Amino acid sequence: MIIRDAVEGDLAQIARFFRDIVAAGETYAYPEDLDDQAIADLWLERPPGRTVVAANDQGIVVGSAKMGPNRPGRGSHIATASFMVDPAAQGRGIGRALGEEAVRWARDQGYRGMQFNAVVETNAAAVRLWQSLGFAIMTTIPEAFSHPRHGLVGLHVMYRRI
Repeated sequence: MIIRDAVEGDLAQIARFFRDIVAAGETYAYPEDLDDQAIADLWLERPPGRTVVAANDQGIVVGSAKMGPNRPGRGSHIATASFMVDPAAQGRGIGRALGEEAVRWARDQGYRGMQFNAVVETNAAAVRLWQSLGFAIMTTIPEAFSHPRHGLVGLHVMYRRI
């Protein structure tokens, strides 16, 4: 697997699993009816942010992450990131590799910390992964996410000092 900067030509491959993940309704609150341009507007970060893809040995994009400042101005010293891994490729270390890349990038860019604003509390695999990479749950917003199976569940705000 290689992690590289995303290019416009990756959009079709990102959009394929983006739509599947959003339609599942378990981890992201994005609308389900987004066209490719709307997905690009949401996912392909412009500087000072960055979007990367994880590609397998055949060059197929199996995951992506976007990262950048969590807030503008006086909050811009804290980074944030979002991650998606193709459901067909989960469990192969892709999320961990993307998470490690995001933390490395944030450190190299001089960020003081990284904050995840909305980790669905029932997404146990993601919570475990982020905790293993040094993130702590700072708070949980109760009933902030409408899960298709569990009903209203909390969203964790997670943080790691860089």
